[in-house]
Order: sequence, then structure tokens, then C-alpha cells
Amino acid sequence: MAKKKGGRKEPTFGVSASLSEPRMNPRDRVARDEDDLPREKPKPAPRKAAERSARKSRKASRARTSGRIGGLVRKTFYWGAVLGLWGAIAVVGVVIYVGAHLPPIQSLEIPPKPPSVQIVGMDGSLLATRGEQAGANVALKDLPPFLPKAFIAIEDRRFYSHYGVDPIGIARAAVTNLLHHGVSQGGSTLTQQLAKNLFLTQERTMARKLQEVELAFWLERKHSKNEIIELYLNRVYFGSGAYGVEAAAQRYFGKSAKSVTISEAAMLAGLVKSPSRLAPNRNPEGAEARAKIVLAAMEDAGFITAAQAKASIGAPSYNVKPVGAGTVNYVADWIGEVLDDLVGQIDQSIIVETSIDPKLQAVAEASIIDELAAKSVKFNVSQGALVAMTPDGSVRAMVGGRNYADSQFNRAVTAKRQPGSSFKPFVYLTAIEAGLTPETIRTDAPLDVKGWKPENYTHEYFGAVTLKQALAMSLNTVAVRLGLEVGAASVVRTAHRLGIASKLEANASIALGTSEVSLTELVGAYVPFANGGLGVTPHVINRIRNVANNKVIYARPADALGTVIDARAVAMMNTMMQETLISGSAKKADLAGWGAAGKTGTSQDFRDAWFIGYTSRLVTGVWLGNDDNSPTRKATGGGLPVEIWSRFMKTAHQGLPPEPVPGLAPSSAFGGIGQAMSQLLPGISAPASEAPARGYVPSAPVYNGARPQPPAPTQTTYRDARGSQPQPNARPEAASGLDGWLVDRLFGR
Repeated sequence: MAKKKGGRKEPTFGVSASLSEPRMNPRDRVARDEDDLPREKPKPAPRKAAERSARKSRKASRARTSGRIGGLVRKTFYWGAVLGLWGAIAVVGVVIYVGAHLPPIQSLEIPPKPPSVQIVGMDGSLLATRGEQAGANVALKDLPPFLPKAFIAIEDRRFYSHYGVDPIGIARAAVTNLLHHGVSQGGSTLTQQLAKNLFLTQERTMARKLQEVELAFWLERKHSKNEIIELYLNRVYFGSGAYGVEAAAQRYFGKSAKSVTISEAAMLAGLVKSPSRLAPNRNPEGAEARAKIVLAAMEDAGFITAAQAKASIGAPSYNVKPVGAGTVNYVADWIGEVLDDLVGQIDQSIIVETSIDPKLQAVAEASIIDELAAKSVKFNVSQGALVAMTPDGSVRAMVGGRNYADSQFNRAVTAKRQPGSSFKPFVYLTAIEAGLTPETIRTDAPLDVKGWKPENYTHEYFGAVTLKQALAMSLNTVAVRLGLEVGAASVVRTAHRLGIASKLEANASIALGTSEVSLTELVGAYVPFANGGLGVTPHVINRIRNVANNKVIYARPADALGTVIDARAVAMMNTMMQETLISGSAKKADLAGWGAAGKTGTSQDFRDAWFIGYTSRLVTGVWLGNDDNSPTRKATGGGLPVEIWSRFMKTAHQGLPPEPVPGLAPSSAFGGIGQAMSQLLPGISAPASEAPARGYVPSAPVYNGARPQPPAPTQTTYRDARGSQPQPNARPEAASGLDGWLVDRLFGR
């Protein structure tokens, strides 16, 4: 029999499976009391059930909403606290970081005033100031009360109520800037500005701003309010190199800060916003408009009455110095360039004593400016420069351009231009030193140098001429022939020996001045002709003194260049260059009573016009041209430059006893030996006083370049004040030290 699968099963006796396990209903229990038995709730009516359900739903919704809001508030509070804590940690960290990059607070001291460079003329008068012009400290009690109040009114109305930083001012500035969609108002206090001026740079960074705040707190703790405003007034920058109210008042109004008016105080206070843009010597309209805003602020703050404000606005008493008050600023800039080489870094205020004569400087400036104003359009000349120096190389006057305010480029020192024929004296000197004389004959005729065909200015040729005549008339072909004869390298060495420092190209065209030089070095190279042959270094600084103790920290040593031209060669060169002013290209030069010599120059296409002329007392050079090197309208060295030179030299020599140039006896002055000989020989008169025409007529035909020049004759006839007479090719030279004309008359030569 098969075994039964599965386990044992209990009998159910017909009861359903759901009842197979014993279960008890609460009603099946035995109760002690009927109240203990649960009662069945009667089913509510359908409407009441719906209302209860709705109320229950609303209550649940409100509970859920209240729960969400409460949770949001709790989260906001929590994260706000967390973020606030981290923000505080960040702020503390930034403060520590910024403080770590500041100098130790305990070691901070008010730095000394920046050094200034006072440049004075040979008479001791102040010419210019360079560096940071710091005026003397002025005590707050010595200033008119409205002066500090003007700064407080416009810069920091709550100065006496804040502690270095003004939150209200910062908020007001932020709102104003937001409304104007840009930075139109600042929130820095006067204390913050002082901290920046004393200890920090002008960079616009958050780190610098935070440093400024910390230092402002330190200043407020260290100093009283009056001390802070006094420091501020004596250190703030007012433009044009002026630091402090005293320097600014002197700079702009020519008076002490103790004497400024209300309107002037308002103008000074207005400058702080933008010193460069609002400087009254550069932008008088802008400065005045800003001053009116300051006056309105002073009235609004109750610092001045409405009547005072109205009177100051209606009748301002500004006495502002003119823009770029003079060309002496070119001299000041030149001095600034060489100071570092002479005394090194300047850490103390100094006084630079110069060789500049303020009176001659004014005459030089007027000569350039007035002549250009009258004739610059006619000749298409926009710029000019002038340098005058004594026979020892001391610069007495320098004009580096027409208007310093318009252009600070110094055309007397920095610009290098082709000197044209004003370079020829170095060619002729080289020839003289090679054995030639002023009476040596050379041929003026067309010339071809490897395809280069130099021509004379007039395109005319005069055949056989003396070197004296050739230089006076600035004949190009003769200069080129001499250059080839003595060698271009020799000419370059001569020019460098006399003082030309620029690089010169040793080629055939060097004789016509094709290598560029500066006006100052060219004038300096002419000085040996005026002093008898001594080499000099052009200079403007004589001494430099320390302001604090008056100690001399630099004194210019004497030149040790020695003789660079033999006295005999000097006399010959002066004989030839004197003829340039008598009958040659500079015959318009007017310096009656004085022996003078010089040479004109005109570069290719009339781009540059030069004249370098000298007496025994002064060597002066003039250059005219255009900065873009464009051609002028046929301006030549013998024209406008000679006129400017004559105007300047007349004033410079006024009241001085006439003297001859070295190696020559007096002629136009007719003094010295010339006067003594005229007394011995009454029939002899001085030719210069008669001013006869001293041109010459060569015996050979005059050619214009159309056909070759015939060979020079063995004898030529030239005409000058002595009349016409045959001359051998190599005439005997005049006795050294005597006027050639006088010797010729006495000895029949």
C-alpha cells in the first residue's frame, strides 16, 4: 500500500479554513460592565461626512504649508548662520592677509616730503622746478579758515564725525554711482586719501583699497583731526608737479597759501578730483567750473555765506600763470636728463645752478616765436630752435621749439637734422690744416663723382675762385673737391675733434652736410673758432647744492680738451667765415660795430635752414624746419635764420665793448691796431663801415652747367673793396693777427 504523502492533518469537522484557527471578537469577551463594550458609531449622513472630509483636508493642507514654511525658515536661519560664520571668517582672513602685507603699524612713520629740483639761472633767479615740487609746510593755524573748509565741503563733509571711514558716505556714493551707471562720486574720506598719498600707490585694486582702510584707522588713532587735515593739505597733489597747498598756490597764483582768496581756495580744493585734467594753467575753464561747485558746497555746508559765494563766483581773482610759461622748460628737461649721470639718484631736494641768463633766454624765446608768427606761413616753417653759448661752452640760452606747451620735444638737443653747408667749415679747416690758405685757388665747375653730380644752389659756376670766396658764397662743387682732396675720413676726424658727437658717414657727400647732427653739438663745434682754438663741451650745469645743508655735491670741472685748432688755422678760418657775413650768403646779418663770422646751411629740398654765427663773446646757432621733415617753401639759411640771429645778437651785445674775433684785428669797430694805423695813415678808411659791395667778378666766363667748365686760368682777376688787380694762383697770406684788408693796403697786396 502506498505511503501517504504530507504531514498529519487535524480534522476540521466541516468548519471553513478561515475558522480553523481560534479567534475572538471583542464582543465575544466577557465584560464586567456593558459600558466596557465598544459601541458601533452610527453612520453619518452623506452631507455632513463631506463637510467633515473637506475640513479635514483643509486642516491637513494648512498643516503641510505651515510645516513647509517652518522648515524653510529653519533652513534659512541655519544656512544664514553658517554663511555668516564663514563670511566672518573670510573677513578676518582678508584683514589678516592685508595687514600682513602692510609695514608693521608700530614702525609706520609719516614719510619725508618728496625731493624737488630747483633750477636757477646765473643770477640766482628760479627758472623751473622739476621732480615733485613740494612747498614748505604750512601750519593749519596760519591758513585762512575757509581753505581747509573748502576741502572738507567737497571731499569729506563728515570729516569731524567719522573715525577714518565713513559708511554713510560710502553708501551715498554707491547709490549715486548706481544711478549714474558709472563712477561719478567717491566714498573715500580725507583720512583715506591721506593714507593713500603717504603710504600706498595709485593703483585701483581691492587689495590697495583695503590697505587704505586699515591705514586710515591707524591714522585716526595716531593723530588728531586737525593734524590729519594739516598733513593732508601739505601733501595732496595739485597737478603740474605741485604737492601741498603752498606749492600749488605759488605755482598757480604766484602767492603763498596764507594769502589765497575764497575763490582761489575753492579752485585748489576742486583740483584734487582730477589734478591733471583740471589744472588751471592747462584748463582754466574746467578749473573755474569745478571751483563754482566747491563754492556751492561750502555754502551748503554753512562754511561761507550766500553773499560770499555769490561774490566769489561773480568776480574771481585768479592770477593763473600762462600755459607752459616758457621755453626755459626745454632747458629744465635737458637738465633732468643729465642729473642722474652727475649725482645719481636724487633722495634730497637740490638746487641746480645753471649758466642760463634769464634775460637772454627771454630774448631768444621772443626772437623765435615772433619771427615764426610773422613768417612761418610764408615759408611753410612750423618749428625753430636756438642755442647760444659763450666761448667756454656755457649755454646762455636755449629754445627747443616754438611752444613748450604744445610739444616738449627738444629740437635743440634731441633732434638730428642735415646741417647742409653749415658743415663746410670742417671741410675747409681740414684743407687749411693740410697746407692750403684762404687765397688758394680752386675751380668751381660741374663735377661727376661716380654718377653723383653736385650742383650749386644757383646752378651757376664761377670758374677759378679762392677758398675764401668759395666758402663765403657756399659753392658746393668746391667743397666737394676739397673733401675729395683731403679725404672724407679726415673731414670726419676734424668734425669729431671739434665736438661733433653724432655718427658721420665718410663719403663724398659729407662735404655738403648730409650726415645728421643736433643744433647743440654743431654750435659747440663752432666754439673753437670763437675762442682761439680750444675744445669745449657744451654744458648748462655749473653747481648742484643740497637744500638742507647747502653742501655742494657737484661742481663742474674745467674742460681738459686743450687746443683742437692751431691759432694760425683759427685766424684763416675766421678770415673766411667773416667774409660770409660781409659779402656771402649771410650778408643780411646785422651786428654793427662787432666783428662776427659764421656759416649758413640749407639741406636738400629746403628741409632745414641753419645759421651758426659768432663773435668773441657768444656763439649762436639757429635752426628752422618742420618736425615731419617736409620741405619748407624755399627757406634758406641766409634768410629767416639770419634775421632771428641778428635780432638776438643785437640785444645780447648791447652795451658791451666791441671786440674782434680771434686772429683778426678790429674792422667794423675800427679800434685797436686798425684805429692806430688810421691815425698814422689818414687816407685809409675802414671798409666795413662803408659796407661796400664785396662781390667778385671772375675773369673766366660764368657757366650754368650747360657745358663743361674750361680749365682754370693761371691767373684770375677778382674784384672786391680793394679794386680789381691780377692775382697769382697762390697769393701770399696776410700776416697773422692783423686785418687782411689793412695789410694788403699797407704792403700793396
